[in-house]
Amino acid sequence: MLEESERHIKHGGKAPSVAIRVNPDVAAGGHPHIATGSHTHKFGLDWPEARRLYLAHKDSRYLHWKGISAHIGSQIVSLAPFRRAFRRIAGYVKELRRAGIDLKYLDLGGGLGVRYTNEKTSSRVAYAQMVAGLVRPLRLHLLLEPGRSIIAAAGILLTKVIYTKRNRGKTFVVVDAAMNDLLRPALYGAIHPITRVVRKSGGEKQSAERVDIVGPVCETGDCLLHDWPLGKVKPGDVLAIWVAGAYGMTQTSNYNARTRPSEVLINGKRTKLIRRRETQDDLLQTDVLVPARQHRY
Repeated sequence: MLEESERHIKHGGKAPSVAIRVNPDVAAGGHPHIATGSHTHKFGLDWPEARRLYLAHKDSRYLHWKGISAHIGSQIVSLAPFRRAFRRIAGYVKELRRAGIDLKYLDLGGGLGVRYTNEKTSSRVAYAQMVAGLVRPLRLHLLLEPGRSIIAAAGILLTKVIYTKRNRGKTFVVVDAAMNDLLRPALYGAIHPITRVVRKSGGEKQSAERVDIVGPVCETGDCLLHDWPLGKVKPGDVLAIWVAGAYGMTQTSNYNARTRPSEVLINGKRTKLIRRRETQDDLLQTDVLVPARQHRY
């Protein structure tokens, strides 16, 4: 970092404003893959090392200390881990002030969890009150990343039933969405509720038959939901996969040469296509055609 800054300044640039991401060693997160706050994780620096760097370059010409940053994980449903981590970060800020380093910014990251099925989540109001109580005495500019808690419930993935398969009492509902369209179930074991899309309520009651809802990718891991009481469905029925707004489209891929789905924005009774469906031609755009070699026989 210091070498890059020195090179930048020698070429006429200004000394950059810098913050260190500190690892407060607080275990949290809805899945091991999205927990980032423990000393066993690759993210951030332990406080003793971060403090050494802050103090060693306190009066540096090549960088200006402006902030401190932390992020302990994602899909955290309790405020307790946040409170432990933020108290530690507040202590670090005070320690730096006593050493003559006055920061301007405090970046506490994100990670506030949302309800997918039966999670008991903390409200944004309670989270804000907790953060305010800890941060207000520091009088720093606060940065937060509340993305999932805002956008998760706003996204729904629609898929059609292709066919139903029964095997020794096990029922599989095969749909045209797959793990490339929604990776969270395969990657994190995440549960996204799935329901039939119907035009009106009432009518014939559906049985609570439990099924595995799977995609057409050639992997056993391509299962969107295990043992789910979907009820009877038939080919062509539309299903809604709920709470897909966070880490839905951002994790899509062209795995198995599948094209990404379109995105439609719904505003009241109005709809607008904001991302068109990919085509097979799109997948070939980056291929390079190499002429076959001519051989003499």
